[in-house]
Amino acid sequence: MRIMTTAGILLLALALALPVQAQDFGDTPYVQTPQNVVDAMLETAKVTAKDYVIDLGSGDGRMVITAAKKRGARGFGVDLDKRLVKLANDNARKAGVADRAKFYDRDLFVTDLSPATVITIYLLPEVNLMARSRILALAPGTRIVSHDYGFGDWPPDLEYEMDAPGKSVGRSQRSKVLYWVVPDQVAGRWQWTVEAGGKPRQVELSLNQNYQKLEANAKLDGNALPVERATLTGRNVEVLLTLPGRGSVTFSGTRINQAIEGTQRDAAGKTAPWSAVRVELRDAAHVIAPPPVVREFNTDAR
Repeated sequence: MRIMTTAGILLLALALALPVQAQDFGDTPYVQTPQNVVDAMLETAKVTAKDYVIDLGSGDGRMVITAAKKRGARGFGVDLDKRLVKLANDNARKAGVADRAKFYDRDLFVTDLSPATVITIYLLPEVNLMARSRILALAPGTRIVSHDYGFGDWPPDLEYEMDAPGKSVGRSQRSKVLYWVVPDQVAGRWQWTVEAGGKPRQVELSLNQNYQKLEANAKLDGNALPVERATLTGRNVEVLLTLPGRGSVTFSGTRINQAIEGTQRDAAGKTAPWSAVRVELRDAAHVIAPPPVVREFNTDAR
C-alpha cells in the first residue's frame, strides 16, 4: 500500500490528466483529451477572439492551439514536463499560431493566472481543490471549464456528459464537461427606492452567498416582500421581486464598489435605470469557510 504526499498527488495528476495522446515520455504516462471534448469545452466557455485562454496541464497544447486556430483567441499553457512543453510549442508552430499560443515549463501554482478570461483544466479532483482558492480569486466573470473533475463543494453552473472516442482512461469512453463563472462578492444588505402604490418606498434586500448561490430576503418599508428569484453570474446580479401595484419587477445590474448599477424591468417590458447601495458588507460563506483539506490517499485503491 502506497500513500502519496501532496507533491505526489500533483505529480500523479500531471501524469494521469495531461490532455495528450496516451503514451510514455520517459517514465511519465499522460492522457490526451479527445479533440471533440476540446471543441466542446471551448464552445461551452464561448471562447472568441477577445479571450485569453490559460490551460493548466497543457500536454501537447491542443486546447490553446485549438482556441487560437479555430476561435482566434490568444493564451498559453503550463506543464511540468519540458518534453511536452517543447512538443506543444512545436505543434503551435506547425499550426501557424505560435504567435498566439505559447507553452511554458512552469508550476501551475506559481503561474500568474490574472490575464485569463478563460481557464481550462484537466487535473485530478485533489489538485483542483488545491487550485480552487486561486481560481476563486480571479476577476469575477472569468470562465472556468474542466474535463471530468470539479472543485469539491463549488457547484458548476453547467455540467454534462458526452462521448469521448479514443479516450484512453476509464471504461466507457465518456467524458464530463463542467463549467463555472467566477462569482463576484455581493453578500450583504442592499437598499434602494422604488415607486410602488403611487409613492416612493424603500426596498431592503439581504443577500447571503455561497459561491454563486444566493439566499435572498427582502423588505418593503420594513415589511416582508416576496423574492421570486435571486441569481449571480460572474458580476451580474438579478433579483425578481413582487411589488404592490406593479407585480413582478426584475432588478439587474453589476456591482461597482458598494453599489449595483443597472436597470429595472416590469412584467410589461418597461425599463428604467436602477441602482442600489450596500449598507452592510458580509463575507460570502465560501470565503469565511476554512480552506479544503487535501488528504493523503492510497493510490492502490483508485
